[in-house]
Amino acid sequence: MAFYFVPSLADGIPDQSMKSKKLPAGQPFFAELKARGRIFIARFKALQGDPHYIALGMGIGTFVSITPTIPLHTVIALTLAFIFRGSKVAAAIGVWVSNPLTIPVFYLASYKAGRFFLGNISPFVEKPQSILELLELGMDVAFAMTVGGIIIGILPGVAAYFITCKIFITIRARKKIEPAQ
Repeated sequence: MAFYFVPSLADGIPDQSMKSKKLPAGQPFFAELKARGRIFIARFKALQGDPHYIALGMGIGTFVSITPTIPLHTVIALTLAFIFRGSKVAAAIGVWVSNPLTIPVFYLASYKAGRFFLGNISPFVEKPQSILELLELGMDVAFAMTVGGIIIGILPGVAAYFITCKIFITIRARKKIEPAQ
């Protein structure tokens, strides 16, 4: 199976050598994963814009990825990046923090944090009396998870902003030094 890397035109990628690189066929799984990781990092480093612009997008994407809005993560992240004038590509990348391995942890933590901040009310009853009562429990759980996700998502979002900003300041400084040598 061949995989192709085709860079996005969004946020501009100046390096033409990154265009349509085909990964060698028949590589072991981890070698292929390593090659894909290198391509991803090269593409991430090639994002254009001010470090604040890119970092803001990454922080927004990371924040949204913690919230329990899984079918709408990318849409919400892109919308917030547009509103706050952050990088939309970086926001989409930041959403990838949420994946099948992290979602159960994020959802449980979101629910517990939401329950804690809303007064530690556990809506679960052993035998609901009606379908409406069961639906009401769903709304209580969803509300607790949303509140908890927003609260928990702030710290990783802020951390992602500062880490990404530092990375891109360093990358830009290295690019300025390289031509002088």
